[in-house]
Amino acid sequence: MKLRPIGDVLKGVTPKTNRTYQPVRRNSFHRGERENRVWRPVDRKRIGATLRAAENFDRKHKAPGKRNGPLGHVGIEVLRQLYRIVDYRNGRLEPSIDYLMRSVRRSRGAIVAALKRLKAHGFIDWLRRTEPTGIEDGSGPRVKQIPNAYWLKVPRLIGDAVDRLMGKAPIPADAEWRAQEGAAEFRGMIASLPLDELPHAIVSDPGLAAILARLGLAVAAREGSASLPCGLNPAEEI
Repeated sequence: MKLRPIGDVLKGVTPKTNRTYQPVRRNSFHRGERENRVWRPVDRKRIGATLRAAENFDRKHKAPGKRNGPLGHVGIEVLRQLYRIVDYRNGRLEPSIDYLMRSVRRSRGAIVAALKRLKAHGFIDWLRRTEPTGIEDGSGPRVKQIPNAYWLKVPRLIGDAVDRLMGKAPIPADAEWRAQEGAAEFRGMIASLPLDELPHAIVSDPGLAAILARLGLAVAAREGSASLPCGLNPAEEI
């Protein structure tokens, strides 16, 4: 119970009630005030690709000699669990830290650190929330902290990767250029081969390639004879 100055008691002054004296987090909102602005339906078809892209992101950006990448294996576990429990229809996602500790089997410190890493790299965000306790007579706090409202995000860094994993994104320009260059080199190499060597480069069956190579030799010999004056041997010098 909060003590009041004796002068206020004698004068019948009613204490102000604009403070709750409850240790709640800064920038907290009452339940139901802001969630509809951030919760959105989740496309279940993209979840697998998003998680794979997150794992690839973590491996790709792991510093040499470090055990974990920027998300860490606990971060990946927490992200996977959030995708398991989110309401796909409306994006509702409000697990407590205690729930995540039990489901992922990690300490409170590990869960909190993982959530911060996921937020820092753009995979999730959250709103801190409170709700009234129903106490109005001054015998206790009027509001209390409740679990955050989370929402899932796809960072720009992995957006294209997710689309490629789903088969929806075009091949990157550099990869397309390399493919075109490789195809041009292959066509040039094929065009430069003699007829007896060409079958071995384009036919996987060795027996068939050998038959085609002999036919190629015959064709080459016939074309060589046809290009010479009648009665001359191709082996003779002109």
